[in-house]
Amino acid sequence: MKGRLLIVIFISICFIAGSCNVSSVQGSRYNFSSLDSVIQGWVSKEYYPGASICVVKNDSVIFQKNYGSYTPNTKVYVASAGKWVAAAVIGAVVDSTSLDWDDPVEKWLPEFKGDAKGKILLRQLLSHTSGVRPYLPEPRVDNYNHLDSAIIEILPLDTVFTPGSRFQYGGLAMQIAGRMAEVAMGKEFETLFQELLAQPLEMKNSHFTPINTDGGHAPMLGGGLCTTLNDYIHFLSMIYHDGMYNDKRIISAQTVKEMQADQVKDAIIPSNNSDNYVAKGLGQSHNGIYGLGEWRELIDKKTGEAYQISSPGWAGAYPWINKRENVYGFFIAHVVGASSKEDGFSSFYGSPVISRTVSEIVKGHPLVVKQGRVEVGNGSLYYEEAGTGAPVIFVHGHSLDHRMWDEQFSVLAKKYRVIRYDLRGYGISSSQTEDYQFTHAEDLVTLMDSLHIKKAHIVGLSLGGFITADMLAYFPDRMLSAFLASGNIRKSKGPSEPMTPEEARVRDKEIAALKEKGVDVMKKEWFEGLMKSGGSQRERMRESLWQMIDEWDAWQPLHKEVRVVAGLDAIEKLKKNHPDVPALIVEGHSSGNRFSKEPPILQYLPNGKLKVIDDCGHMLNMERPEEFNAALEEFLKNVQ
Repeated sequence: MKGRLLIVIFISICFIAGSCNVSSVQGSRYNFSSLDSVIQGWVSKEYYPGASICVVKNDSVIFQKNYGSYTPNTKVYVASAGKWVAAAVIGAVVDSTSLDWDDPVEKWLPEFKGDAKGKILLRQLLSHTSGVRPYLPEPRVDNYNHLDSAIIEILPLDTVFTPGSRFQYGGLAMQIAGRMAEVAMGKEFETLFQELLAQPLEMKNSHFTPINTDGGHAPMLGGGLCTTLNDYIHFLSMIYHDGMYNDKRIISAQTVKEMQADQVKDAIIPSNNSDNYVAKGLGQSHNGIYGLGEWRELIDKKTGEAYQISSPGWAGAYPWINKRENVYGFFIAHVVGASSKEDGFSSFYGSPVISRTVSEIVKGHPLVVKQGRVEVGNGSLYYEEAGTGAPVIFVHGHSLDHRMWDEQFSVLAKKYRVIRYDLRGYGISSSQTEDYQFTHAEDLVTLMDSLHIKKAHIVGLSLGGFITADMLAYFPDRMLSAFLASGNIRKSKGPSEPMTPEEARVRDKEIAALKEKGVDVMKKEWFEGLMKSGGSQRERMRESLWQMIDEWDAWQPLHKEVRVVAGLDAIEKLKKNHPDVPALIVEGHSSGNRFSKEPPILQYLPNGKLKVIDDCGHMLNMERPEEFNAALEEFLKNVQ
C-alpha cells in the first residue's frame, strides 16, 4: 500500500464536549487501522482494562479513540509520564525566580550543607545523573504529606556515584528538585503545579497530591501525576509550541529548549539496557538519551538536537512529540498486573510501537502490524508480523536490523503471513555476551515455535543467508523453502570447535586495533564497501542503509563473539543429508560485486537453483527492490 493514501472519514470525535481541545479535522486522509489494531490487541489480551489515545498533526486531531470504559476525561495515574510535567513546573519556577539549573542543592536547602548531595546541581536531579539512589531502600516508600518530610528521609542516604558521572533512571532525586522549587517560590509543589501549569493549561482534572482524609501524600514528582487524556494533550500542545498555549506564554522558549537538550553528556550509561529505554525500546545507540524530565528518543546526528521526545510510564501511558512530522500524541492506560507479560510484551518498552506506527501512517504507508518479543535462552527477540497465509520469515544481514526489509515486508504481506525480526545482538533484540553459546538458527526455530509455525519460507540476505543455510543443514523439516541472497555457507569454524587460546589472542589484537582506529571509522568503511558493491541504482539505499549501520552498536566486532553460525559444520551436515527443500540462491552482478557462478552449496541441494540480478551489488533487496521482490514472489509461487 506504499504510496497510496486511504481516506477515512470520521466525525469530529475529539470535539464532543470535553474532548481534545485542539483544532478539529472533519475528514482525515490517514488510515489509522494499523494503530487501532495494535491498541485493540492490547486491550483484548487484557493487558489494559481500557485506554484512550489522541494524535495531533499541525494542530489538528487526526486520530482519537477510546477503548473499554475509558473516556478522554478518565483519571489515570500515569507514573513516569509525570516526570515531563514535573520538570516543566520547575522550569516555570526557574523562569519566575532566581532559581537556576546550575544551582547546587545546598543553595536552597541549607540542611544539605556539608553533605555530598549538597553539591548536586538542579539539572542533575532532573536528568538521572545526580548520584542519588533511584528509590528509597525497601521497605520504605515515599508517602509523606509534604516534600520537606520526604527530604528528611533522603538526607541520610549515601550517593551511589559521583554527580554527573553516570546515568541511573529513577525518581527519588526529583523530590529534592521539587523542594528547591518550593523554597524558591515560597509555595508547596502542588500549588506551584496548579498555579503555573494546570490552571493556565486548563488541566482541570490533574494533580500530584491527592486530596483525602489523611491529608494527602507527598507529590511524588517522578511517578505520582494523576491526569486525563484531555489534560495531558493541553500540556503537549504547550511544549510543542515552545511554551505557548492559546497565545499565552506558560514557560519560556529557552526553558523548553533546555529541557530538550542533552543533559547526560559524558555520563556513563550502563551497558545493560535496563536503564536505557532509548536503546531497549527504540534500538537507538546515541548517548544523548535524556534531557530534563524527558527522554530524547530520536536525534539529528548532525546537530545533536532531539526531534522526538517522550516520557513513557511503566504502566503504559505514553506521551510523545515528533518535531519533524509536526505530530504529538498521548496514549493513556494503566497496565493490569506486572508491566512485563509472559509473551514478551512490556507496557514500558513497548511504548514506541505507538509513535512508530503513527510515523508510518503519516508518511503514507500504514500496515497492520503485530509487534512482540519471544524469549530465547538468556534473552529475547523483537519481531513484527503482518498478513495472512503461508509464513515467510525475513532474516537480516550483519550490522543491520529488521528495517532492511521495509520494501519487502508490506508487499509480501498482501499474500503471506510475513515475519521480520532482529537477530540476537542486533536492533532492539537482547544483547549478546561473550560467554553464552547460541546459534542464530536455533533462535529462529524458537521464534517459529513461539509463533506456532511448523514450517516457513525462510528469506535471508548476507548473514541472513548464512543462517538460512544453517536451517537447511540442521532444520530442513521446518522449511517450506529457502531464499538465500548474497550469502549461503559461511566458510568459518562452527560451534563444534570453540575458540582456541591462540585465536583468542589474535582476536584481542584485532579488537584493540579497531578501538584505536575508531568504531565510527570502521562503520563508514563498512558502509562505503556495501555502497561500492552496488550498481547504477545504489544511491536509492544510501540514507536507510547508513541509518541502520550508524545506529548499530557494533558489539560484534568489539568482542570475542561465540560461533553463532554453523559454518563448516553446516557443510558436513549438507554433504550427508542433501535436503530436498526448494532453494534459490540469488546474487547481484556488478563491477564492484563478485560472486561464484556455481555456488558450492548447490551441489548439496537437489532442488536448488541460482538466479543473478544484474547491475546490482550485495544489498540487492534494498538496491533493486522491484527485481528482488519479483524474483522472490515468482519463487514462492512456484514452490506452492
